[in-house]
Amino acid sequence: MTRLRVLDFGLVSALRSQAVYHGLAETVTAESDPMLSLASPETPYVCVGLHQEIDREVDTAYCIAQNLPVYRRHVGGGAVYLDRNQLFTHFVFPRKRAPQHAHELYPLFIEPVVRTYRDFGIAATYRPINDIHVDGRKIGGTGAASIGNATVMVGSFMFDFDTETMSKCLRVPSEKFRDKLRQTMDDFMTTIVKQVETPPARDALLDRFFFHCQEVLGLEPVIDQPTDAEWKAIETAESDLLDPEFIEMQGRKQVALGVKIAADTHLTESMMKAPGGLIRVHLLNREGKIADLMISGDMTCLPPDGLDRLAVALRGVDLNEHAIIEAAERLLDSEEIETPGVSATDFANAIMAAVEPAP
Repeated sequence: MTRLRVLDFGLVSALRSQAVYHGLAETVTAESDPMLSLASPETPYVCVGLHQEIDREVDTAYCIAQNLPVYRRHVGGGAVYLDRNQLFTHFVFPRKRAPQHAHELYPLFIEPVVRTYRDFGIAATYRPINDIHVDGRKIGGTGAASIGNATVMVGSFMFDFDTETMSKCLRVPSEKFRDKLRQTMDDFMTTIVKQVETPPARDALLDRFFFHCQEVLGLEPVIDQPTDAEWKAIETAESDLLDPEFIEMQGRKQVALGVKIAADTHLTESMMKAPGGLIRVHLLNREGKIADLMISGDMTCLPPDGLDRLAVALRGVDLNEHAIIEAAERLLDSEEIETPGVSATDFANAIMAAVEPAP
């Protein structure tokens, strides 16, 4: 049986808790053994998805005041507050050893987590596209990405979650809305400590998790240590994740888009929720056509540059729903771009909403 290398980093710095899987992925070759890395952050932080605009999603003033760093990851999804009460799981597989499509990827790697929860009396179930629920309440989400030659699937075991701090980290239109947000999270999220009187010890939980990884994935978990090359890659990933060009990349795209405005060009924006996540659109409309476009949001996109490629492909397309759907479908199919839960029609609706914003 092929081994699953298990690299347990334990409690690490906030930055390293993200850098471990980014760095490990960069070392993967077609011949590499699949890996599972584990980590929890020693101190709290906020992490935003690859395609999100930080200033639109995060209350940066609050984070600065509370000394909460904000990092961007190479995985899609939304902004989240993270601390030592979550045990992160990162499956890092050579691309050819993992399912090639998201609809196969998510249920496969989520199943060992679901079975582990059930072993401790928590009635977890997989909820498409990429969530884990207990009696209708979310106990965890997951994200997938292509990094280097690896397919990466990230998730966590949710021992506890600070909804009050999370609500303060997010940008909201009013304090009344923030109170509602916190209450909504309390109502619709759950954790291990809410589900069982005595939470399992970390070692006991991992013992069952490793058992189910072998059961589901057909790989033998073997505790291992990072190689020198892997440590070097993790350190490089730490530097890369701190690079302002990466952290602020969506904001820079928006600035670049805005400076192109001319007398006959209008810059508008919209926001729309699709089953697979939030879509934000910044549209340059010139004489009824898409002159330029920026697409962001908290969705998953594989490969990671797929949204940028879609935006470029839609330049020059007439601003009508049918034309946009046709062009988007053509690109998504021909270039094998996956946006789970977000269809060509969803993108077209978001773009058209920017043409004629709701009152």
